[in-house]
Amino acid sequence: MSVTPQTAESTQTAQTAQTAQTTQVAAYAAPAPKAPLERTTVPRRPVGEHDVLIDIKYAGICHSDIHQARDGWGEGIYPMVPGHEIAGVVAEVGPGVTKFAVGDRVGVGCFVDSCRTCAYCLRGQEQFCTQGMTGTYNSLDRDGEPTYGGYSSHLVVDENYTVRIPDGLALDVAAPLLCAGITLYSPLKHWKAGPGTKVAIVGLGGLGHMGVKIAAALGAEVTVLSQTLRKKEDGLRLGASHFHATADESVFEELAGSFDLILSTVSAPLALDAYLGLLKVDGALVNVGAPEEPVALNLFSVIGGRKTLAGSMIGGIAETQEMLDFCAEHGLGSEIELISAEQINEAYERVLASDVRYRFVIDASTI
Repeated sequence: MSVTPQTAESTQTAQTAQTAQTTQVAAYAAPAPKAPLERTTVPRRPVGEHDVLIDIKYAGICHSDIHQARDGWGEGIYPMVPGHEIAGVVAEVGPGVTKFAVGDRVGVGCFVDSCRTCAYCLRGQEQFCTQGMTGTYNSLDRDGEPTYGGYSSHLVVDENYTVRIPDGLALDVAAPLLCAGITLYSPLKHWKAGPGTKVAIVGLGGLGHMGVKIAAALGAEVTVLSQTLRKKEDGLRLGASHFHATADESVFEELAGSFDLILSTVSAPLALDAYLGLLKVDGALVNVGAPEEPVALNLFSVIGGRKTLAGSMIGGIAETQEMLDFCAEHGLGSEIELISAEQINEAYERVLASDVRYRFVIDASTI
């Protein structure tokens, strides 16, 4: 892809050139709701003044991809190219780019733009942009064109929505950090997990396993709450001190009032009242998993003990960079199974069956 610098005097010429320079890149897309993903091509805009062109090396498969590709969270935009856990190398930079150079190792997470002027954007919380962040896929860009995600060979993105992947992290294990990593890091930091705190992670999957790693690295005492003890050995290896099977209802009596913070990573409705009973006074149950169905709550579960029921959604660009640097410092990459693009549909079914330890990552060279 080539770059045509724009000036005030040549706006019309540049706009015409932009259309001409739009490039088709290889991708895997869902052509319709619930349809299998298939190989196709999608357009990428020309590299603008502050854009970087990323040669995608790896893209993680998040459960969110499945929810959206199958219209689980509402009507989607098709064809849909999922993927918001993107790791790659800068192949080209616009003339005004100052943060990156060709050859830099970079990542892109769940959004690629925001209004940049609201209070939340200005304080580095772009994920809460009052005008709505622009999702990396299944969204409309500021120019009204659909966005296409990381199940593709290349991506063009503004440098301000790009993060640097430290040399201490391999690109394949870093890719899932762009969603799973920051989704757990942000609430753990916000609710001050650290030495002297007891943290429970509900669900040991793509999100949960990173929650265990990060919470332990922050110095918290970590407990995994999973349906069975099937993954107990993994949970302890990843940094948990305790592991309990929630299928045994006596666990909720045994652990009542035990935790300062519980992070629920599951995408199925949770028995909120039971889990709120595990909190200490002033404890918080924070949901980062997003079930498609409504959940029930008895308000006395929060009134007694002045407990907090909350949610958290990824993090801003600065916090995402902070998370990557933290993970590099502590040697925290995702536990992955590397697959080729032709295995994406099979991987989706295996995610739904909880048959992955713990994140599928697509080798983008196979797209």
